[in-house]
Amino acid sequence: MLKLSKVNVHYSEIEALKSISLEVNQGEIVSLIGANGAGKSTTLMTISGIIKPTKGQIEFEGKTIDSLSPESIVKMGLLHVPEGRRIFPRLSVKENLLLGAYLRRDHIEDELDRVYGIFPILKERSNQSGVTLSGGEQQMLAIGRALMGKPKLLLLDEPSLGLAPIFVKKIFEVIQEINKEGVTVLLVEQNAHLALQVSHRGYILETGRVVHHDESQRLISNEKVKEAYLG
Repeated sequence: MLKLSKVNVHYSEIEALKSISLEVNQGEIVSLIGANGAGKSTTLMTISGIIKPTKGQIEFEGKTIDSLSPESIVKMGLLHVPEGRRIFPRLSVKENLLLGAYLRRDHIEDELDRVYGIFPILKERSNQSGVTLSGGEQQMLAIGRALMGKPKLLLLDEPSLGLAPIFVKKIFEVIQEINKEGVTVLLVEQNAHLALQVSHRGYILETGRVVHHDESQRLISNEKVKEAYLG
């Protein structure tokens, strides 16, 4: 479904991604783990068109997308929930959600009902402004907004960052739920153990390079991975 082939990204003179190659198959949850500064968020922003690669190729469903605009990529069904949530704080919860469907013209109310079914708290807070929500509720809103775009592939960047354990549990239950409903997921997550528990396969990034990839359960039992990332 998604294929990166020897992708390089530069920030001025700094090489942030160094010939990265990875694949995500339809129906999978794939985790991308690594230390801070390894290039995980840069990888997601490059896939979604926010950053342009200096070398390499990115394909989505067999079509090359590395030169496309973020809007064009969204239209194809590839949506990105960025680190830090990036909701519109002065808009209501419902308005935030409807903005997620701004490229759609069909069944928007049905999709809104579906999101409210996944996150009942958002329905309760539908007329509140985004800024009044807790961190966990804002993360639910950010994911719900992306789901309003009816994604085929969802890029999630640090969905548990700064959240209380009860919200982390809910977010990861939702990730598994939407995956079972047919949404493919590429997950960047600081909690490497939790990410590998819910994903099918994982890639490990170090200083802009993929240094290892395998089935998630094999990574969990790998002694070097345990020592470096799982504590």
